[in-house]
Amino acid sequence: MRYIDGNRADVTTIEDIVEKIEAQYGAAGRIWVMDRGMVSQDNLEYLRAEGRRYIVGTPKSQLKRFEQELLKADWQRIRDGLEVKLCLSLEGEESFILCRSADRAAKEKAIHDRFEKRIEKGLSKLADSCRKKKQKLGVIERRVGRLLEGNSRAAGLFRVEVVERTGGGVDVTWEKLEEWRAWAELSEGCYLLRSNIAGWDGEQLWRAYIQLTEAEAAFRIQKSDLGIRPIWHQKEERVRAHILVCFLAYVLWKMLGQMCKRAGLGNEPRKVFDEIAQIKAVDIVMPTRQGTVIRNHCIAQPTKPQGVLLQMLGLHLPQRMKIYENVV
Repeated sequence: MRYIDGNRADVTTIEDIVEKIEAQYGAAGRIWVMDRGMVSQDNLEYLRAEGRRYIVGTPKSQLKRFEQELLKADWQRIRDGLEVKLCLSLEGEESFILCRSADRAAKEKAIHDRFEKRIEKGLSKLADSCRKKKQKLGVIERRVGRLLEGNSRAAGLFRVEVVERTGGGVDVTWEKLEEWRAWAELSEGCYLLRSNIAGWDGEQLWRAYIQLTEAEAAFRIQKSDLGIRPIWHQKEERVRAHILVCFLAYVLWKMLGQMCKRAGLGNEPRKVFDEIAQIKAVDIVMPTRQGTVIRNHCIAQPTKPQGVLLQMLGLHLPQRMKIYENVV
């Protein structure tokens, strides 16, 4: 296995990764799936030059090109709260996949609302300060700039003016640009993919791309659900251990997902995992008069909903667990 220096930007690593994988496993039939942080025009041209197929994320700024498509109703429903739409490029070499998620839209709207309130509150404080005391133009302009920069997700909504007053001091005024708000509301929850794969519909392309997010989730699973967070690795064996733990976490997660699917519990095991995680293991410790200690490691009885889940998944809890001592 060959590792890439950690001080390199992701976008500069594509050629090394592609050449390494193709040298080790061959080039035939592979589809390269990458998020937008790995993508540049040079990288796409490199992939196309040898006939490689790809599905990649695209900066959200490019959504503006598809404003009319966002307004149309001809979306393909994948599941509740998720729709996609396939848009062919004018050149015919690529296709773009518009994706719209209701959950993502709610999250982005909450972010916009929160930052809008922060900016408005900050501007009100600046305006009050300017009314109470004569302020210098440059100072207030810098403070406005820092406020907008710190809340950039809603900065485009505001047009701010800092104007010098006759006799000294400045006034801060602002207005909200409803055109920006309208675009934000239209594009909330939307993201854009692009691909040079021919003959696939929007759902097939989306499902292929979403495997990338599932693989990335393996790193989050082992950091949160397993409570392990190895970072800042300096040695190769630690990098290997990190990758192994992430891979095992991903395998376990996919296995639980398949069990949920077979049991009719949907494709997302998160809620099932959270419910089962409430079942606790209990240590019962009983000292005796002779000085020895009797220790039993028992499993708490599941609640009725937990018991139903376990039964649907075909899982059986032991009454007690073995205690292993002196394990290194």
